[in-house]
Amino acid sequence: MHGEYKVPGGKLVVVDFEVTDGAISDFRLAGDFFLEPDEALDDINAAVTGLPVETDASAIAAAVRAALPAGAQLLGLTPEAVGTAVRRALVTAPGWRDFDWEILHDKAVSPRMNLALDEVLTTRVGEGRRRPTLRIWEWDESAVVIGSFQSYRNEVDPAGAAKHGFDVVRRISGGGAMMMAAGQIITYSLYVPATLVQGMTFADSYAFLDDWVLQALRSLGIDAVYQPLNDIAGPSGKIGGAAQKRLANGGVLHHATLSYDIDGQMMTEVLRIGREKLSDKGTASAAKRVDPLRSQTGLSRAEIIERFKDTFRAVTGAEDGTIAADEYEAAEDLVRTKFATEAWLHRVP
Repeated sequence: MHGEYKVPGGKLVVVDFEVTDGAISDFRLAGDFFLEPDEALDDINAAVTGLPVETDASAIAAAVRAALPAGAQLLGLTPEAVGTAVRRALVTAPGWRDFDWEILHDKAVSPRMNLALDEVLTTRVGEGRRRPTLRIWEWDESAVVIGSFQSYRNEVDPAGAAKHGFDVVRRISGGGAMMMAAGQIITYSLYVPATLVQGMTFADSYAFLDDWVLQALRSLGIDAVYQPLNDIAGPSGKIGGAAQKRLANGGVLHHATLSYDIDGQMMTEVLRIGREKLSDKGTASAAKRVDPLRSQTGLSRAEIIERFKDTFRAVTGAEDGTIAADEYEAAEDLVRTKFATEAWLHRVP
């Protein structure tokens, strides 16, 4: 069995092993990581050898961690990465280049249409009716997009939203609220088959699916890192956050919003961001939590998006595509029956 896993922001982890009588045998770890002392490699190999093939990634990581000698130094490698690589080997999980990818960057539509397109395109990828896809959002109205499980009245100040011209909509994924002001953010969605993240923990899949963005940001001179569970950050603070929704048909929606520019005062007037949420970030205000791309790069939003697309092409070999007429029609129907209804918006009051 052979498995590979690139640690987001780290190095490539490679595992090779045999399966004998339902257990892992002759386990060998390799990669371009750094590990001290040298003998720790033998300790890791011995810790994984003999584990039942049913052992999950967390238990494999625990066995590796317990076997490490005191003072061991792991750079670009984690015990969790070893567990993920083993699980991916056992399910023969594919990599980015094993799929034919498409990039969509189409006309601006309403925030509700963007949300409906997320559901339609994820469903079609899960059904095998569309290639795995990256879509860059464009929109023609300002809106607050709240997470699937957030309380409308706890997250949004209706007076502030009305004052600044923000509609309020609800998406199908969890996570926190995002402000979609014109020209102030960059949002993208990935529609992928579940096999791409097979063998990964839920948390690992977040970092894995956004690793190409970290590469793009670093190419722009930003020392970007992933902070579990779902934050993309730079040296001065948070840049953006991601959310996921997994459909029963095998389609996975992973989307992220990154701040290009921000009006901190407007944010505090539109969103009810409580002290409890800010306290665990070690900051005193919502505006200070976000580190916009404009100030860090000096580039236009369009230039940054082009770098994102170029990086994704380099990672996946993606081709440019477009949203089909029947996909727009299906999304319009979902707007009418779901995303524009009061029942959906206020499903969590």
